[in-house]
Amino acid sequence: MNVDNKVAIVTGAGGGMGKVVVEQFLAQGAKVAGIDIQVDGLAELETQYPGQLLVIEGNLTDEQSVEDAVKKTAELFGQVDVLANVAGIAQAATDIENVSLKDWERIMSINSTAVFLTSRAVVPYMKQQNSGSIINIASVSVDRPRPGLNAYVASKGATISLTKALAIELAPYNIRVNAINPGPADTKMLGEFTAAGSDEGEAKENIFRKSVPLGDLITPEAIANCVLYLSSDLAKMMTGSVVNVDGGRGI
Repeated sequence: MNVDNKVAIVTGAGGGMGKVVVEQFLAQGAKVAGIDIQVDGLAELETQYPGQLLVIEGNLTDEQSVEDAVKKTAELFGQVDVLANVAGIAQAATDIENVSLKDWERIMSINSTAVFLTSRAVVPYMKQQNSGSIINIASVSVDRPRPGLNAYVASKGATISLTKALAIELAPYNIRVNAINPGPADTKMLGEFTAAGSDEGEAKENIFRKSVPLGDLITPEAIANCVLYLSSDLAKMMTGSVVNVDGGRGI
């Protein structure tokens, strides 16, 4: 999975999964722009990889913020080879009649509109170099929904549809677009899917872990490995694919 000297933009870089994706790219020799609204957790990596990591504090739902971040990346590193859309938020399990319009719009904005904005911003650079790889983190819940995650599932379904639409649109420019469906992942975000008042630790063990046929939660490293694979030339004939990294949860 040679990504040495590739330039990757990773959204949600300050989160549990996003930070691991950034670390994996850096360890493999890629130059990385890590974008998030909170970037404090990336300071140590900046010191560890001087000149290789660009940390950008930005709002992924704001057009200008996204455009500026991508432009800054291209100006510093000279190109944009990979976009990994890792940023996302959970939904506390809520019956549809109790979901506010504000909550619906927030989930859709971060989980799907941000993917549109970042993709729109990187495509001109990728078209110019006639190559690129966009990887969108969706969710196995699109295929195997849980009750109460209505807005979340809708937002991730939109991301998968956008992935396939862009894959066919951008194929003539040698730009590949794929999605990853993680299963229940061992991150802080997992507990946020439980209903208000639920015991997060108990849900993690008795609901989420037991729902995975292979018997364990999905590690951020497993997702990062798939991101790196889809970014590399080993996946040069993959586009429009939705890859489940879910321990069998989607079966």
